[in-house]
Amino acid sequence: MEVYDHPTFQMACRQFDQAANHLQIPEFERPRLKFPKRAVIVSLPVTQEDGSTKVYSGFRVQHHLTLGATKGGLRYHPEVTLGEVAALAMWMSWKCALAGLPYGGAKGGIACDPHRMSRNELERLTRRFTEEMIPFIGPQVDIMAPDMGTDEQVMAWIMDTYSMQVGHTVPSIVTGKPVSLGGSLGRREATGRGVAYLVGRAADTIGLDLKSATAVIQGFGNVGSITAQTLESHGAKIIAVSDVSGGVINRRGLDLQKLNRHVAEKRTVKGFTEGDAISNEDLLLTPCDVLAPAALERQITEKNAARLQCRILAEAANGPTTPEADAILAERKDLFILPDVLCNAGGVIVSYFEWVQDLQSFFWSENEVMQKLFHILDGAFDRVLKNSRERKISMRMAALCAGIQRVREAKTIRGLFP
Repeated sequence: MEVYDHPTFQMACRQFDQAANHLQIPEFERPRLKFPKRAVIVSLPVTQEDGSTKVYSGFRVQHHLTLGATKGGLRYHPEVTLGEVAALAMWMSWKCALAGLPYGGAKGGIACDPHRMSRNELERLTRRFTEEMIPFIGPQVDIMAPDMGTDEQVMAWIMDTYSMQVGHTVPSIVTGKPVSLGGSLGRREATGRGVAYLVGRAADTIGLDLKSATAVIQGFGNVGSITAQTLESHGAKIIAVSDVSGGVINRRGLDLQKLNRHVAEKRTVKGFTEGDAISNEDLLLTPCDVLAPAALERQITEKNAARLQCRILAEAANGPTTPEADAILAERKDLFILPDVLCNAGGVIVSYFEWVQDLQSFFWSENEVMQKLFHILDGAFDRVLKNSRERKISMRMAALCAGIQRVREAKTIRGLFP
């Protein structure tokens, strides 16, 4: 569909087609599995602090509702497009299915720069977007969560706006909200902790001792910073991190406490004095045991895939590796890949836990949340690894096939109405 034309959506479609070929899915079945069920584009006029009115573009894509409500984040970023959002919604479908969650994939976004907006402007924008989405969202229809550029406060505004419309408080309309409003303990840390946990499983698989391992993190937002902290707590040495402005490297190991204070003050890792500056491009090629891209899509390409110098590639971001890069990495036997639909699934799994707790009005301890998270991740990792070894296919292909096949079976059993 030309309406979704974007390099990231084309990439997601190529991954789907490769998995569909492996699963021998007939051509006539593929469009129903591949293309989103629903896409909404809205114009969002917002009063600015200077009294002027600016119109933003907002998007929400719901990939499929066959297994239940759709689930996915809402991102605020200047370069958000419908095609990018559609790709992220598709990947979320396979991720939820792989983890055994009763969800289809969704994703939303608003083309804006939240760092250049006041708090009042962000609140007005969020509430206007929620108002426009009222006909298309609900606890049994579509549940939003934080993503790039959004946070607990944004989710609180969405919850409040929706609740005011329906006339009663509805905590289950969003996840990733403050604990005081029905959020789950451990939700903010879930994705990063999940990445680190699966790195541990991968390290055990290849015989790597994390206590003597080095790690490099591209992207130092919520996911990247929590991944770094958790890996460090397991004994790994974090030698380089980066964000959109650039990176910092110290081969003796970065002091994360000092780095976090620097980022809290400067809002960037750039300028941290206890290390040398490094570009995002060079950071990906740094020799290390664990490389975790936790930034934007399409960071590992045919230009740098052959030059990666890590033993474990942990895809904390969505879609960081292009199909062209995948073909190169498939020839490398020295590299263990944790594909994105598995590696960063911790966030949506604990979002599911939050949704369940809100529906029941019965809340769990953080220890319970983490134990349940690791149990689901263990099962998903074991299934993907077994499938990869038995079928002699890549970990990515094994993960995608598992997710796609579950959605396909559900659609087949339910049939086509009318």
